[in-house]
This record gives sequence, structure tokens and C-alpha cells, in this order.
Amino acid sequence: MGGEVGDDVRRRIAELEATSLEGGGKERVERQHAAGKLTARERLDLLLDPGSLEEVDRLVTHRSHDFGMERQRIPGDGVITGFGRIEGRQVAVFAQDFTVFGGSLSEAHAEKVCKIMDLALKFGVPVIGLNDSGGARIQEGVVSLAGYADIFLRNTIASGVVPQISAILGPCAGGAVYSPAITDFVFMAKSSSYMFVTGPE
Repeated sequence: MGGEVGDDVRRRIAELEATSLEGGGKERVERQHAAGKLTARERLDLLLDPGSLEEVDRLVTHRSHDFGMERQRIPGDGVITGFGRIEGRQVAVFAQDFTVFGGSLSEAHAEKVCKIMDLALKFGVPVIGLNDSGGARIQEGVVSLAGYADIFLRNTIASGVVPQISAILGPCAGGAVYSPAITDFVFMAKSSSYMFVTGPE
């Protein structure tokens, strides 16, 4: 693309990429820190070798138009997915971002997780999930629940083929714990992580 149109497109993409790095915004990030928790990006920075994260689908947003959701689109849609290295070894990762809709799973969020799981299987690398999610995104109804079914299917297909490692890093409920429960290893952060079969009410 050339000319003014190309410049406008490049500028808009740069703005969206910058927004995606902010998660749910300064106030929500501060609340996350006040709760003694790191953001999804901070967790990946600690887990992976410096500079090794190759993010996939950074600008994906949900497609919901119900309950005013069309006015609340945050690039990444509450999950960071990609590849990185740990002590030089390649891994596939996803990190749910509690600062974006409580890390809840939308249809688009699920598609990102499924894609990175499919690629982990294709390349024969471990998949690591950093879970910090309140479960299904209620505003999307059954399509978010269907997203969990797609993730569970991949958990079973990957079982015994590639290592699946889960870290529970906050209060996780419903589908957000069913998937980790069928992975190979589950780690929980002391004093700040919980696994609930369903929400409190």
C-alpha cells in the first residue's frame, strides 16, 4: 500500500498494537497488581527467554454485538498466544489476561487458544497455559461454552503426544479449570489461585 491510505493503515495498526500491550488499561492493571498478581505479559516475560515471544493473533477481538459489547473491543481479547523459548527450547504458550473482561473466554479467545494448541501438536512442542479466568464470557452465551468444548477436544487429542502444562494464577471457575484438570501438570500460585467447579452464585 502506498500513499496516504497506506500511511493511515500503518498508523492504525501501530495504534492497535500499542493498545494490545496495555491489556485492560492502567486502572485494571493497577488492580491486578494490588491483588498481588502480575499481568499476562509480565508473566510471559518471566517465563520465557528474553525477547523470544513470537505473538500470534495479537489484534484479534471478539465479534459480539450484544449487551453493548461492540463498544468494548480490546485487541487480543483477553489472551496472549504465541511461541517462545525456555532455556532455548521452543514452547507454545497462552496467557489469559484477567484485566480484559476478567480473562473470560469468548468465541475469539477460544479460537486463539485452539490455534496455538493445534500448532503445538503440528510442531511437537509443549503447550503451557497461564490461566487467570472467570470462565465463559456470559455476554456471548453458548458460543463461549462451545469454545471450551473445542479446547477440551484438543486437550484429549494432545494427551500423550505433547506435554500440556497448566498454571492456575488467579480465581478460575468452570471451563477455566476443566481444561487444566485434564492437562499433564497443574501448578497453582500459593494464596492467590483457586479452582472452582462453577461460580459462587
